[in-house]
Amino acid sequence: MTEIEMMQTARVYLDKMANGVDPLTDRAVAETDCLNQIRISRCLFYVSNVLGRVIESGGKMGGARKAAKQPFTVSYDLLEHFPLSDKPITVSEMSKRLNELAEPGTMTKLKTTSITGFLMESGLLEAAPAADGSTYKVPTEQGRSIGISVEERTGRYGRYRVTLYNIDAQQFILDNIEAVIALNGRKAEPGTEKAENQGRPWTAADDEMLAEMFGRGASETEIAAALKRTARGVRARLKRIR
Repeated sequence: MTEIEMMQTARVYLDKMANGVDPLTDRAVAETDCLNQIRISRCLFYVSNVLGRVIESGGKMGGARKAAKQPFTVSYDLLEHFPLSDKPITVSEMSKRLNELAEPGTMTKLKTTSITGFLMESGLLEAAPAADGSTYKVPTEQGRSIGISVEERTGRYGRYRVTLYNIDAQQFILDNIEAVIALNGRKAEPGTEKAENQGRPWTAADDEMLAEMFGRGASETEIAAALKRTARGVRARLKRIR
């Protein structure tokens, strides 16, 4: 085995461990295993990325051109470690926590405007006029139903409004992260085109149909087509209701 091949094998092992998988058995490790600690996972992803750049440079350890940052993305395995807050938080705090899940220094940042843009396109936020002639974002009736609210606060320069997201609204954003990422400047991958119901809240009827189709062995693609959602969205919803 050449040195490059050894590096490639090592990177495969690192990626598996970063995703909580035993590289020798290909089985998921226990929830209590250190590999399922988010800080360990992020370090492993970082080392894997560095090793990948060494491989691309033909095994040279130095002098390689600095790699361009990749578009923001986050796996559903990492999203399971997202620190949901029982106390409502702002969208900037939401994006901060999502960026902390990504590989440090290797990706572009997820912008807060990508989250609010998705919510506005989904009819959950709308622009309201302020007294000074500017506009600010407020939840629609549908937005309030998923846990978005507005709170008035007093600061150094007087009273101001802040839009907050409770734990249900936070989870809604996580469930629709691929739509948020698409707005962040990342091209949708094949098969991830926007579905008719993508981004809309799940209803009790949707959940009932999801459970029934899954119970009789329908594939995620079949379920997605029936519910007019993406397969990734179906996969995320299954994790919540199972």
